[in-house]
Amino acid sequence: MVPKIASMATRPLCSLPYLFLSFSLLFVVSLLFFFSNSLISNPNPRISHNTLQNGINVFVAELPRSLNYGLLDKYWSSSSPDSRIPSDPDHPTRKTHLPKPGKYPPYPENPLIKQYSAEYWIMGDLETSPEKRIGSFAKRVFSESDADVVFVPFFATLSAEMELGNGKGSFRKKNGNEDYQRQRQVLDFVKNTEAWKRSNGRDHVFVLTDPVAMWHVREEIALSILLVVDFGGWFRQDSKSSNGTSLPERIEHTQVSVIKDVIVPYTHLLPSLDLSQNQRRHSLLYFKGAKHRHRGGLIREKLWDLLVDEQGIVMEEGFPNATGREQSIIGMRNSEFCLHPAGDTPTSCRLFDAIQSLCIPVIVSDTIELPFEGIIDYSEFSVFVPVSDALTPKWLANHLRRFSEREKETFRGRMAKVQTVFVYDNGQGNGIGPIEPNGAVNHIWKKVQQKVPMVKEAVIRERRKPAGASVPLRCQCI
Repeated sequence: MVPKIASMATRPLCSLPYLFLSFSLLFVVSLLFFFSNSLISNPNPRISHNTLQNGINVFVAELPRSLNYGLLDKYWSSSSPDSRIPSDPDHPTRKTHLPKPGKYPPYPENPLIKQYSAEYWIMGDLETSPEKRIGSFAKRVFSESDADVVFVPFFATLSAEMELGNGKGSFRKKNGNEDYQRQRQVLDFVKNTEAWKRSNGRDHVFVLTDPVAMWHVREEIALSILLVVDFGGWFRQDSKSSNGTSLPERIEHTQVSVIKDVIVPYTHLLPSLDLSQNQRRHSLLYFKGAKHRHRGGLIREKLWDLLVDEQGIVMEEGFPNATGREQSIIGMRNSEFCLHPAGDTPTSCRLFDAIQSLCIPVIVSDTIELPFEGIIDYSEFSVFVPVSDALTPKWLANHLRRFSEREKETFRGRMAKVQTVFVYDNGQGNGIGPIEPNGAVNHIWKKVQQKVPMVKEAVIRERRKPAGASVPLRCQCI
């Protein structure tokens, strides 16, 4: 028996079965470690974090200050109130709280302008000193050759709104239109840079949150990456159709697509409600706004007539002034659902006010485009309703009443987890300072980064084409 024992003791530990067992155990332990860390680092399963985390390199075109912060100086120094609203909070009859001049003036509080303020917060982040931009996804570089994209720092929305608000009716004209003159100045500058000539503007980023921003020069920036709130200002809807659902007709000089452009959120105008402060809601459905709209409002008008007398449904005519704001806060926080029909454009800041108010959005649209889809799944906290169903008498109210309390609580809980994704404001009155890492600005740049490989491919393909070669137009839609 002794030789047998000795032979077992001297058997090598690196035998194949032993090695196989060891590596198998090591593999299983590694997997458990990986998944446990993933669960800890990503406690919110409602937001996808598959986006690359190394950031995007952004070069800021060197436009004159008069085309961004200088426009704010001009806005605040004006003594003329906005002709479109009865009470302009930025230009009251008695001037008492005018902002002091500074390098970075505040953005307007006028709700018609403030809802489009993405340009201000994106620019403010890029202007912030590097040591305070640790949480910013966009990495500012100071050489065009180091950049993934070129950001064009033109406050196009502010420029357009200042022209619209002067009451002179000059917006669609070129003569006497200061907004057009600024648009022309921007394009004349960037088109003469080496960066533009290298890519034909494909890697340039323009913020066009106002549906009429850069109206006169859109054909010249059609290849660029455009940050827009939706495609409503780029298409013409046939409002004479029987049900308002006919396919839109493309306006010839425009070119927008979810492939190359980015849908961004409106700036919400109502304060955020924390889930812990949510109280019992007494209304089924709430809507506040104008019944009649200039473009594409036929569906809204029909819905209004169908719902205005329904029990538990509140339909209010209103304007986004101070009184209307307070009414909206109360109405949205008191209602289970908030109606979101199309108006002049498919979306509005009303949707993002509803999210901040934890009022479950009811989106009546067949063709709406929403911010950050692919990162966020809106169906997890919103109710999508086909137009044909919504326009059926009694259908919408009955459909919403079928949701149980548990389902509504689940919707609100999921909504609370994504509220910060739609927040631009960094809490600084001048827009300069650290941004919310999980906020709107970072998510916008993450979506822009997804476009970069396609842009680079298009630039390389364009370079190797023979001079004067004609390529047939291709559909750029999904």
